Amino acid sequence: MSILSGEVRARLVGVYTGADRHYHDLRHIKAMLALAEEHAGEINDREVVEAAIWFHDAVYDTRKPDNEAESAKLATELLAGAFEQDRLELVAALIRASADHRVPEAMDGAAAKDCALFLDVDLAILGSVPAEFEGYERDVRAEYDWVPEEAWTAGRAKVLSSFLARPFVYGTPHFRKSRESAARANLVRSLAKLEVGK
Repeated sequence: MSILSGEVRARLVGVYTGADRHYHDLRHIKAMLALAEEHAGEINDREVVEAAIWFHDAVYDTRKPDNEAESAKLATELLAGAFEQDRLELVAALIRASADHRVPEAMDGAAAKDCALFLDVDLAILGSVPAEFEGYERDVRAEYDWVPEEAWTAGRAKVLSSFLARPFVYGTPHFRKSRESAARANLVRSLAKLEVGK
């Protein structure tokens, strides 16, 4: 049974099925939930991870830089009473970590492991088959359709390069084994296309 009340779930489904959502939509949430279920044995607090998945893109305005912070704030408000305070704070911390997809340095132990898996599940699309990855890229571009092509190319190249510059795209052993090489190949190919398009 989900930690979300029927009212909260309905509100989030409404948000994720909005006309402005192309990639960060209900399909993305369901895909993440399915992957979390697949890796349930590796998760310490499944309810915290589930809640973080549901809320991490709840506020998504491509013109603003504080979506993760606002999503964490919304989760804290709507889940008040459903979690003990320390677990509610962990939900918010996981959501905020999705801003740069790095486990916070102050986080350790089981919380850090849950955060790493949550972030890997969120980034699973990077290590998907090429056709699926290309669909993701088209959908994200559609969410930023207001950005001029030149600015998009520069900004997107910066984001993709930042992932390639990391020692690993993924934080957990399983995702490194199953998706790391595919993710790097997709990112390199995407960057090459952006260079050609300049």
